[in-house]
Amino acid sequence: MWTTTMTSTWLAGFTVCMSLIVSIGAQNLYILRQAVNGQHIRACVAWCVFADALLIGIGVAGMAQVLGDSPTLAYYLTLGGAIFLLAYGLMALWRMATAPDASLGANGDGGAAEKTTAAARRSLWSVLGALVVITLFNPHVYLDTVVLVGSIGARQDGMLKWVFVLGAACASLTWFVTLAHAGKRMQKLFANPLSWRILDGLTGVMMLTLAWWVYGGLDQIAP
Repeated sequence: MWTTTMTSTWLAGFTVCMSLIVSIGAQNLYILRQAVNGQHIRACVAWCVFADALLIGIGVAGMAQVLGDSPTLAYYLTLGGAIFLLAYGLMALWRMATAPDASLGANGDGGAAEKTTAAARRSLWSVLGALVVITLFNPHVYLDTVVLVGSIGARQDGMLKWVFVLGAACASLTWFVTLAHAGKRMQKLFANPLSWRILDGLTGVMMLTLAWWVYGGLDQIAP
């Protein structure tokens, strides 16, 4: 009976988290871009899984209820998320317009790829630093992980709360490993500079659309 309950709780955490992260977002697009570049992707995946588990754990531990009881804070988190998505979308469109040489060269056997310019190479800390900013400075992330997933996990009994968090972390790991693998498979496609323009253009449009959608929901949570 206990084993069945643990399995059910783990599956609930896995399912809820997976349903949220399998979407077009700033973090997912950054991971995809790094996978196509072939730069520090393992470290990026490790950070994303750690951040998801940490934020969901904080929500389960009680922060979800604190945020849920403060409509004003939820309002400004949502507004901040809309502004973040707007800025990210505009940056992607700017890259599309000003970085025509952002191409990727892949060797003939489909192995590791290298950027064509030395300036495009980035250190581990530079890549992770940008990812940390994208993750933690996006207020909408807190609404998804701390408030939504965290509040669901907080309803579990006793140690089952942390079984729920474990399930959510497994979902995060599964998704980001899959995303990284997909990015590696697309390295040849992105040998063409036009592909980077298209990706940045689509990213910009998606982020602006999401920003508008998030902003449109502010009326429903206005304090």
